Amino acid sequence: MIKAAIFDLDGTIAETLESIAYSTNKTLEEFGYGTLETERFKTIVGDGAETQIRRVLSIFGVSDEEKVKEVLKRYIEIFEEGCVHNVTPCKGIPELIEKLKERGIKTAVCSNKPYAQTLKVVHAIYPEGFFDIILGQKEGVPKKPAPDMPLSIADALNAEPEECLYLGDTNTDMRTGKNVGMFTIGVAWGFREEKELIESGADRLVYMPKEVLELIG
Repeated sequence: MIKAAIFDLDGTIAETLESIAYSTNKTLEEFGYGTLETERFKTIVGDGAETQIRRVLSIFGVSDEEKVKEVLKRYIEIFEEGCVHNVTPCKGIPELIEKLKERGIKTAVCSNKPYAQTLKVVHAIYPEGFFDIILGQKEGVPKKPAPDMPLSIADALNAEPEECLYLGDTNTDMRTGKNVGMFTIGVAWGFREEKELIESGADRLVYMPKEVLELIG
């Protein structure tokens, strides 16, 4: 019996690629680097802000730790406002969440985006209280694919891991779901290709949100 559905944020329940590209490119311009096309960020994001900035700077041949920290600090400042730039809900997700609620299934958001920005993005496009729990990256808590965040969500929702669905759009998400023992669903409308999701251990792929309801039965 499924008691809870835990969703990744970026690319899974929210169209956030433009916000990430906007904030990153604005940061890069301030430091005199070039900018990157929005689509390129699909393979850069997903593992937290620090990893994202390291990947971007490596493209420009920058690896100096002090410079990485400086750019990261400024990116976080810019992203505080830029995180909601042109952000919209993924098509069909609001309806899916409502249907899950009707079935008594709890819902949660679990993101590697910093916690403050995770809250800001979710609350910008979904009603207050729409999700039972919203969790983003916090200092001292291992980020995904470590099992800590989804396990804490399951515990708070009084659900065992095997009673939870975990849905995401990257290899990090697939490994997260498998690491924690949840039924892991790869969403094909997100940032990464089907091949990556399958090779990373997805139990199933879905191409439209309503297919999740069919899996539950």
